[in-house]
Amino acid sequence: MTLTRSLNAHLTRWIPIVVTLLVVLSAMPAATAAEPLRLRVLSYNIHHCEGVDRKLDVPRIADLIRSVQPDIVALQEVDQKVKRSQSVDQPAQLAELTGMHVVFGANIPLQGGHYGNAILSRFPITSHTNHLLPNIDNSEQRGVIEATIAAPAPIGPLVFLATHLDYRPDERERLASAKVINDLIAKHRDAAAILAGDMNATPDSETMRLFSSVWKITNDDPLPTIPVGQPTKQIDFILVAPPSKWRAIETRVLDEAVASDHRAILSVLQWQAAE
Repeated sequence: MTLTRSLNAHLTRWIPIVVTLLVVLSAMPAATAAEPLRLRVLSYNIHHCEGVDRKLDVPRIADLIRSVQPDIVALQEVDQKVKRSQSVDQPAQLAELTGMHVVFGANIPLQGGHYGNAILSRFPITSHTNHLLPNIDNSEQRGVIEATIAAPAPIGPLVFLATHLDYRPDERERLASAKVINDLIAKHRDAAAILAGDMNATPDSETMRLFSSVWKITNDDPLPTIPVGQPTKQIDFILVAPPSKWRAIETRVLDEAVASDHRAILSVLQWQAAE
């Protein structure tokens, strides 16, 4: 009887505590694990890491990248072992300094090395291909890196494209390049996709209108990125596809005016789970 009374006393003492815990747990949000996935995407024309102060400074570019904690970065005007930038392997050094994975797309042989675009990613890059873009009237060769990135669920494999288009006033080459890029993503149908880079085109251009037939630009109003001191024109963009599956939480231009001749643009993107 003494043992029975002792057990009853313990149970009587613990029942209110257990009931209270159950009430608290039932009031907690049940969908914490199902919160929408957000990605921080940065696009930056780094001018081979030479700032407007004429200093070559790879760590300065890396510091800016780290400061906004991006998940994926598209870089343009990247040198790999080029004499003018002290024969440094800039993609490898930026990957080391930021702690990110990297792939490089060489578009032009230059001074003993190569010049092109790069992608940095916090997530593994499972495959990549560098596609040379149309070249009209013997212009500077341009390219687009098509990478598959192992993004977390529910996105799964993410198709990420990084590019830098022709700078000349005539839009023919940019339009031809935009068509190639649109055709590339058409092969992936409903896959999650992001396109980022220096388009050398303004929001109201034919080039950006062509892109907008497939992609959604992440900012509704222009966000100037050049000239770097007092920007008046946006030519750097982040775009997403399919448009209905993405929501741009924030897009902004970074307040840094020395490290390159462009300002970097950052988007915080939310993947909309299927209803």
